[in-house]
Amino acid sequence: MFRSTRTQSQIAAAVASTALTACSALAPAPTSTPAPKPPASVSAGPVLALTGFLRAHDPVMAGGTGGYVVFATGAKLPMLCSKDLLAWEYCGTVFKSTPKWVTDAVPGVGDLWAPDISYFNGLWHLYYSGSTFGKNRSVIGLATNKTLDQQSADYAWIDQGLVIASSANDNWNAIDPAVAIDAEGKPWLAWGSFWSGIKLRKLDPASGKPSGDSTLLAIAGRPHSPATLFGAIEAPYIVPRGDYYYLFASFDQCCQGLNSSYNIRVGRSTRIDGPYIDRGGVAMASGGGTPVLSGGRRFKGPGHNAIFREKEIDYLVYHAYDTALAGKPVLRIEVLGWDAQGWPIAPSASDPEF
Repeated sequence: MFRSTRTQSQIAAAVASTALTACSALAPAPTSTPAPKPPASVSAGPVLALTGFLRAHDPVMAGGTGGYVVFATGAKLPMLCSKDLLAWEYCGTVFKSTPKWVTDAVPGVGDLWAPDISYFNGLWHLYYSGSTFGKNRSVIGLATNKTLDQQSADYAWIDQGLVIASSANDNWNAIDPAVAIDAEGKPWLAWGSFWSGIKLRKLDPASGKPSGDSTLLAIAGRPHSPATLFGAIEAPYIVPRGDYYYLFASFDQCCQGLNSSYNIRVGRSTRIDGPYIDRGGVAMASGGGTPVLSGGRRFKGPGHNAIFREKEIDYLVYHAYDTALAGKPVLRIEVLGWDAQGWPIAPSASDPEF
């Protein structure tokens, strides 16, 4: 096999090299991590023709076949109910009065803002915020309930008190809470408005409040300049789909009636804690965000959206300011589509009458 002119050490080295080559041939080739793939594309569905009581700001929806409820900004947190997703009626408030701890923590607080509803650890969790316009002395609170069925003997909202607070000394604002559940079934809380943008923190599933991990993650923000209305981003909502988590957020100005410039943007990440990147490759932490829906002829300033998923259908739930009602905020629901690259499609975005 080897020529006699080789030395003993050369022969030994050659044998070792041959053995390594043989082992390499038997070993599996190294594999790279496959690129994340979204599920198959889904055509955008209809914009639902809603009737009844539709006055709502910052809506979020829960329920299922047989009954749905929308929670919204307002005094004591108003609710709208429907049996079919089409006909809606006012069906009361979460609280009989604003919790005293909120009025003590935020002088001058009026309406409770931007509720979020989620279900984990055997309870419905309703997060809400107390604040005043233009100030970041704000609080996020939590109320829990065993059921959303108002006819049930178990129906009772129990306020669990403070979750997170911000003050004038912070560079973030504790409003617009939204829970996201990760691939391991663990809850996280996203929140934020203006200042340094959108934040994320782990929750303790048992209490629904921040876990022992005090890490405060910054997942989206905009440069402070007149062009961005000094960092106008708020209302985060994270939803998983395929190999990605999608972070929706509202850019620009809400709450100005027909002058509202609110619009919905999105980015995505393979990790719930980011980084979230838009379609053009720009990180949302650096001001990125792919447009989903902006105002049209009739409905101005669409924003503060949530995603309600039922039977593999994703419903885009949001408010917009209706020119037919002198700029009053109204509930809007439409069936979200997803393109071949896994980016959301709002049917209203291509409706010339929107």
